[in-house]
Amino acid sequence: MPEIWDVIVVGAGPAGSTAARIAAQAGARVLILDRARFPRYKTCGGGITGFSLRAMPDAARATFESEITDFGLSRRGRDRMMLHADEPFLGMVQRERFDQLLVDGAVAAGAVFRDGVAVRGFDEGADGVVVRTADREALRARVVIGADGSSGRSSGYVGVEFAGSDLGLEVELSVPEHKWAGTALFDWGADPGAYAWLFPKHDTLTIGVIQRTGLPDATRAYLELWLRQLGLAGATRLRESGHLTRWRSRRSPLRRGSVLVAGEAAGLLEPWTREGISFALRSGAMAGAAAASATTAARTGDTSARDAALEGYVDAVRGGLAPTIETGAVMLRWLEVSPSSLHRFLAHTALGRRLFLALCRGSTRVADLVDNPLVRLASRRLGGRGRPRTRPRARSRAEPGARAGTLP
Repeated sequence: MPEIWDVIVVGAGPAGSTAARIAAQAGARVLILDRARFPRYKTCGGGITGFSLRAMPDAARATFESEITDFGLSRRGRDRMMLHADEPFLGMVQRERFDQLLVDGAVAAGAVFRDGVAVRGFDEGADGVVVRTADREALRARVVIGADGSSGRSSGYVGVEFAGSDLGLEVELSVPEHKWAGTALFDWGADPGAYAWLFPKHDTLTIGVIQRTGLPDATRAYLELWLRQLGLAGATRLRESGHLTRWRSRRSPLRRGSVLVAGEAAGLLEPWTREGISFALRSGAMAGAAAASATTAARTGDTSARDAALEGYVDAVRGGLAPTIETGAVMLRWLEVSPSSLHRFLAHTALGRRLFLALCRGSTRVADLVDNPLVRLASRRLGGRGRPRTRPRARSRAEPGARAGTLP
């Protein structure tokens, strides 16, 4: 029989590498598998919020290529409001460097990393899980953590159910000495729930759009329109890629036997902003801790303690992360039904600007928004026509000519 690992982690993105690091630090023998060769490109805006910052190792901050103090919010390319803060409230990373650093941290903690290994399936028995690979290996583990994305093998094995999905398209542009240093842009699109973004890096810009799936041609047209609106249609394109963003339904499972799912494999994505890095980091830490506790119990034959540890992960996600995802779905419906009122609230009211900054800094959750009576009142009042009475209080340095407000 092949050797048995305490934990096998499938997928070496932020969820998987974090889970591996936490489990290894707790004394578990950990193997990480990923089908790609690292470092590898990942379609992602690369925005690091306060929630991500607190969940990642301090060393990962060295991968920041830009820190955001100015944020532009617009609607269909018009009515741009530039919001300014005196201190950075978002970090920007390239996922190749960021993910590699997280993997390196897991290896430094004692995990073993094998890239270029495709997992084909799982067979579960009384003594653990057999992980089958494309090379016909049979790797054994007491616990498996699936972090291989929403279309990965682990997600299908556990039976994850998705409440919705979008198509994201992205281009990486070479724009040396660009004018957006420290400035990010969001634009709410014409179609329900759609938005576009510009995220600055060292000498590149990450430009992308999110739109309903099933209409790839329309999504490509939306991306080209956004590039023209930015005056970047002719810029050199280093990469072009696409990705499905999918979020879990409320009843979706997080575990099947000794297999846990984390990050995108579990559908842990906030539907309104489609932010997923912080959910990957946090769920990975939860899964790694649960797996380490479960393997300790499994070595002694205490199956009830093992099951309790694994079920503790399910409880932690449902109590700590799922409420934000469910509330994000409510916010997405607001964006779909009345994007102009949402834009006016976030861009043109002091309360909206304050809450937007709090979300970026991680000092409040999306789940807290619907519990805020002022937000409910603003939603009702701004749903009709007419401009709100609140006026922006200061002028941003970021984009001359655009209206500006100060983020408290």
